[in-house]
Amino acid sequence: MAEGNAGGSVIPMNIKWGKETIDINLIVSNGVPSFKKELEERTGVPCDRMKLMPKSKGLWKGVLKDDFDLSTINFNAALTKTKNSPLQVLLMGSATKLVAPKTKTVFVEDLPEEDVAKVTVEPSGLVNLGNTCYLNSVLQCLRTIPTFRKALRAYNPLQRAGGAARNPNPLVSSLRDIMNNLDRTPNAVPPANFVMATKMAFPQFGQTGPQGQPMQQDAEEFFSGLLTICAEEMRGEETLAAGFPGGKPTAEELNGASNLVDALFGLKMEETLTCDELSGGDISTDMDEGKVSSEMEPAVKSFDLLRKLVCNIQGGVEQISAPGGKPAAPVNINFIQEGINLSLGGKIEKRSEVLGRDAVWTRTQRIARLPPIITVQFGRFYWKQTPDSMDHTGVKCKVMKPVTFQSTLDMYEFCTEKVQSVLRVHRAKALADDEERINKKMKGSDDGDAMDVSTDAAPAATSETNDEDEDAALQAALAMSMETDNVSTEPQKQPPVGPGLPDSFQGIYELFAVVTHKGRNADGGHYMGWVKAEHQGENAKIADTDEVNDDWFVFDDDEVSPCKTEDVLKLKGGGDWHMSYLNFYRAKK
Repeated sequence: MAEGNAGGSVIPMNIKWGKETIDINLIVSNGVPSFKKELEERTGVPCDRMKLMPKSKGLWKGVLKDDFDLSTINFNAALTKTKNSPLQVLLMGSATKLVAPKTKTVFVEDLPEEDVAKVTVEPSGLVNLGNTCYLNSVLQCLRTIPTFRKALRAYNPLQRAGGAARNPNPLVSSLRDIMNNLDRTPNAVPPANFVMATKMAFPQFGQTGPQGQPMQQDAEEFFSGLLTICAEEMRGEETLAAGFPGGKPTAEELNGASNLVDALFGLKMEETLTCDELSGGDISTDMDEGKVSSEMEPAVKSFDLLRKLVCNIQGGVEQISAPGGKPAAPVNINFIQEGINLSLGGKIEKRSEVLGRDAVWTRTQRIARLPPIITVQFGRFYWKQTPDSMDHTGVKCKVMKPVTFQSTLDMYEFCTEKVQSVLRVHRAKALADDEERINKKMKGSDDGDAMDVSTDAAPAATSETNDEDEDAALQAALAMSMETDNVSTEPQKQPPVGPGLPDSFQGIYELFAVVTHKGRNADGGHYMGWVKAEHQGENAKIADTDEVNDDWFVFDDDEVSPCKTEDVLKLKGGGDWHMSYLNFYRAKK
């Protein structure tokens, strides 16, 4: 509070000017001209056009004039009326001189390329250096995997293996460089060094046509070869710790994965072989009659590593269905789940030690370790025998059949029973949480709370109509997730089903990238990459569906265009347009 009418008093004031409020201190001894001058610097309103009128009581009357003696005002009394809050004054007048902005305006054209790339909505493309679309499309998909990018940046070419210095791998080093270059410029990047390193690592990719032009290559072959070399190079605890946000995964989470590629893309598969002729328990145990027991031919179990799953489109025509080796009837594949399930099983001929001859065995594969990223290859290309041709070499063909896929992929049915038991617990917990949330909303509505639960109440109403078997299954799964004793009933921590997966992972993956092929010629055509945008707009729905129509980008080499989820879901095949060849899925949070 100011002291009396002393000339040296400092009075806090709020100046209301249009929609702005300016906080300023009035120094009484400096007089009105000095006060107006300071306001002119703050607002740009000239002193001679400035009109100051009081809003608080106890100040001057009317418009403040330059010769008014401020010391005649009892500011202590005025501040007492406002309870020591700043005094209110109204300023009228228009600014005639421009006030410099607090932040200097910088135009995109004046920014360096690295900064332009950060603010540009569309990511940069890759220049086609002669039938390198197979390479460009795969790179754009891998570019959107943060874990892979972080591990590449941490790749140390001078790391030691077995006590000896190891030279940098040209392919991995150039892959790291091309990824960094894509982030530094909004313009299309020519991958010259990476293409050269690819041809050095894989000489078959350097093949040329009759006129010397580079030949088209298979995108899946390039993808698999690239992962193989990266798996050899990107080893060690430092690389794993750099790639995963939470640090190096535990040994239980890795479950045998020794490098970043296998930890990120690898699926540990449990394969079971059962003899069809000694299964079912129908064989007598009377050895005197020459009969043998089915228990004498135990199932053969083994583990394998896959870095991608295959969606079998042809329908298993080549499978053996009987001891005579007759082919099975073709299976009609319409959905991606059907094709994956078909590729994970089948019939083979294998020697039976019990029977002493070859027999038909059933092969079944199930996932024993889930990765953060799952790649699905659509089996669109196959080799067709041509016995009637002169050279009998055969011909590479393409399957044009449409196979539908959605923006999510449920891996539950493809997992082992051990992994399924963990996923069931997480799913039951999520379902119980949803029901509890809905019940709370319903209760709040019954108590008179203003809450709209018309849409959320529908699942609750539906759940009441579930049959007793489903309710029993839910209760059983919930019981598995609870540790019950005389003290507490806290949820039991479940064992991990893979490295880098979200907490309470339910086995659901979301589509985030696609490599497509256009054309009927398996050795020609054109590849493009389709990648989900990092930043999404409003969550609009695809017409007549519950699918969210997210923002995507399509990479046609150096040309980048926006698209939507509904455009990506149309890439199922069945015509001359682009059709999915490699689908990339990531664990859904």
